[in-house]
Amino acid sequence: MKPTQKRVILASMSPRRTELLTQAGILHEVIPSNVIEGTNGREHPDEYVGRLAREKAMDVARNNRDAVVVGSDTVVVLDGAILEKPKDRDDARDMLQRLSGAMHEVLTGVSIIGPERQDLFVTTTHVTFIDIPDAWLDGYLDSTEPYDKAGAYGIQGSGGLFVERLEGDFYNVVGLPIRPLVETLERHGVAPRFL
Repeated sequence: MKPTQKRVILASMSPRRTELLTQAGILHEVIPSNVIEGTNGREHPDEYVGRLAREKAMDVARNNRDAVVVGSDTVVVLDGAILEKPKDRDDARDMLQRLSGAMHEVLTGVSIIGPERQDLFVTTTHVTFIDIPDAWLDGYLDSTEPYDKAGAYGIQGSGGLFVERLEGDFYNVVGLPIRPLVETLERHGVAPRFL
């Protein structure tokens, strides 16, 4: 396959999303959007992540009309309630205690806006946690890992210790469902590079 020809922009400052795109062989640049995240209280979680992903991509695409722009948003959902990034240690503790011993969903909305077409999809992964031992919880809260992640954990880091079972796309839980993203990018004329 020929290398990626079109300019690809990731509308996110997430280092995890950048690493995943790079790992998938998608050359890209990063231009974060200025969209302020927040639910209106009436949206279903999949509508919410889809809307935010689209708004982020549109915000960056306005000034980059020649590019293929990828916007994304990830949330953790427990019993219908959206868990985003924790505000502080107490919020992180509360989230992890609620997730302990329970099954939750991780939803990622992905919006791709290019010169010729627009695409939007939402991927859902089901994750079941063990009953988190108090010592593990305290130690995890002492680290920096929980505080910039939806649901207060990173599956690709120490938070992976809490996972008993996963059904669906692992990379979706990290923050970007790579295979469906790359398949959609190909419809925009962007091919992965296998180095």
